[in-house]
Amino acid sequence: MFKLKEHNTNPRTEIVAGITTFLTMVYIVIVNPVILADAGVPFDQVFTATIIATVVGTVWMGLFANYPIAIAPGMGLNAYFAYSVVGTHGNIDYQTAFAAVFLAGVIFIILSLTPFRKKLIEAIPENLKHGITAGIGLFIAFIGLRLTGIITDHPTNLVGLGDLHSPSALLALTGLAITLVLMALQVNGALFFGMIVTGLIAYFTGQLSFEQGFVSLPSLPEGLIVLNPFEAIGEVIQHSLYAVVFSFLLVTIFDTTGTMIGVAQQAGLMTGKTMPRAREALLSDSIATTVGAIFGTSPTSAYIESSSGVAAGGRTGLTSLTVAGLFVAAAFFGPLVSAVSGLSAITAPALIIVGSLMIGSISHINWGEIDEAFPAFLIILSMPLTSSIATGIALGFIAYPLLKVVKGKWREVHPLVYIFALLFFYQLAFLPH
Repeated sequence: MFKLKEHNTNPRTEIVAGITTFLTMVYIVIVNPVILADAGVPFDQVFTATIIATVVGTVWMGLFANYPIAIAPGMGLNAYFAYSVVGTHGNIDYQTAFAAVFLAGVIFIILSLTPFRKKLIEAIPENLKHGITAGIGLFIAFIGLRLTGIITDHPTNLVGLGDLHSPSALLALTGLAITLVLMALQVNGALFFGMIVTGLIAYFTGQLSFEQGFVSLPSLPEGLIVLNPFEAIGEVIQHSLYAVVFSFLLVTIFDTTGTMIGVAQQAGLMTGKTMPRAREALLSDSIATTVGAIFGTSPTSAYIESSSGVAAGGRTGLTSLTVAGLFVAAAFFGPLVSAVSGLSAITAPALIIVGSLMIGSISHINWGEIDEAFPAFLIILSMPLTSSIATGIALGFIAYPLLKVVKGKWREVHPLVYIFALLFFYQLAFLPH
């Protein structure tokens, strides 16, 4: 099934690679419930939904695409869900927000089955893509700093330095230092092991306790969040969440596509510039996003942490199935994860470090051309300052064609970008946001 001999690998290598990938990305089962809890979603619901979405997407990837790539709820999109969609829209609860995620997933499935997905990816200017990635990085790093009190509200400057002597700030800074050391030493699973060490420090300093034990059966206290697809579509229309759906869709598509191509290239699985079984690979993410919304988690994405498994020798879907199996086992450690996630100082270092990795995309932006640089800069600046990925994307997509027209380069802009610019302008000018 996995053509192990054809890929010059064996079961032992694939399983070790799967364990490696799992250790580098298992932090998401802790961080994701922390973030979505701020939107009011019960911990048990997010924890179980995160594992369901991860298992569904990763198993599909392994069985049908035969790639050593793992799928799980994406960092950045979960923060956007909690702090922008639910957090700033007064009458939008998390059930309505999940309806938007569900619709984005359905559209992604349709696009994955058609050539339009390729056209959409090609239409988006590269500098805007890099700006979006960097902006999301700043956004989630800022959230990590605020959750621990390292940065706090300021009456004049809006934000200021918090009390670095507080237990939360001290623990977060210690955890950040430990994790950075592990990463500098190139330890596989540095984010996860950093949280373990930070958790141990918190336990011995009395900041962490395990009153509910360590293991229990998985549960979904809210049941299914999205029951009727037509009601979900109606919710999106009623609350004019078009920009939200588009933002979920846009970020998921090019983030997933870029990650898949990068990991496939590292593994030597590309055929020239073509990625074999790309449709099956993209379907794994779109189906996981849709299923995840039904159970209660934010959009999924292909994980760049899969590259650690590839570095360990993973070349086939057996690596992905190993990852999925380990996430199934993790589902029974809800009380342990709940206790750890209840202390933001343990999880905040992961947010800050992932943000620092994402902002590296700014090095690919063409800063020498104002019509390319400024729209990307506008995205990077506005995402953390407005606490909205959608607003950042909107401003970038409006500024880009305007500057191109002024410079007489209007032919360089894909017609779809002009359409997006008009839609975003209408959204910002006339619809609630």
